[in-house]
Amino acid sequence: MSAVEATPFIRTIEWDMMDKTKFFPLSMLSSFSVRCCLYPLTVIKTRLQVQRQNHMYNGMIDACRKIYKVEGVSGLYRGFWISSIQIVSGVFYVSTYEGVRHLLPVGRESKIKALIAGGAASLVGQTIVVPFDVLSQHLMVLGINTAKHGRVYVDKMGMNPLGLTLESGRTRAQISADIIKTIYRNDGYRGFYRGYVASLCAYVPNSALWWGLYTVYQDELIKLLPAWFSHLCIQAMAGTLGGFTTTIITNPLDIVRARLQVQRLDSMFSAFRILWIEEGLHMFTKGLSARLVQSACFSFSIILGYETIKRVSITEEYKSYVRW
Repeated sequence: MSAVEATPFIRTIEWDMMDKTKFFPLSMLSSFSVRCCLYPLTVIKTRLQVQRQNHMYNGMIDACRKIYKVEGVSGLYRGFWISSIQIVSGVFYVSTYEGVRHLLPVGRESKIKALIAGGAASLVGQTIVVPFDVLSQHLMVLGINTAKHGRVYVDKMGMNPLGLTLESGRTRAQISADIIKTIYRNDGYRGFYRGYVASLCAYVPNSALWWGLYTVYQDELIKLLPAWFSHLCIQAMAGTLGGFTTTIITNPLDIVRARLQVQRLDSMFSAFRILWIEEGLHMFTKGLSARLVQSACFSFSIILGYETIKRVSITEEYKSYVRW
């Protein structure tokens, strides 16, 4: 047996093994960096989900090309600054995940602990993030009916239910303020939590499944791959596979959530019914290509950053047991 194989190592760095003064700032920086790089995929995914059939875009590449042509690079980052506030919810998400895992009985299987903690983390995260999600999604689709030369099209597809337009000379802050005022005028404070139940139905199972499958895939990859193979690389691969699996399973729920928040439908049942009438079986694959690419990129990047930060933040007594 080689020295690498003989040396025991920590597969999962636990909450009490880390220096929190290092972990929290680095975690926020990593989250912001990933969101900044991959945000255009979120815009494309949202527009594909909200459109009726293929009236505007014929897929992810077509959407990217048209958004860039009509709105420029800024169109791919529409709503970014409001969405970036979500890094605060990311701190609560990670703290809840690690905290719940730490509180669960020691003997419980790691995959079960990850499943329960992932669901609890999403419940906390979505409670904080939904109002920002509602605002950013309205901004994402706001430019969809505005042409490059200022010609405004009639909103025949319900993609701009607030009736706002992108007038020249108005800043993003002014447009965001208009959206906030219009939502509050129409629905009060409840309008900022439109689609909250749908978000929980979409993201709590998604988060629970992702963390559970991440642990399962990690364990299986460790068995399959040679002992000298990078553990960090195995974790990044496991996160990507977990992201792919959960995305395919939960895609219809994510579409319902997006439509409830943007198109102001009455209930999840109404959203499902309208989606079935418009799309039929295609509802299961609507926006799926963009969401799979987004999920793969996010999962790989987040796990790579998250597990790297955990290694950097680990206290001295455990450093010799960490394998990169």
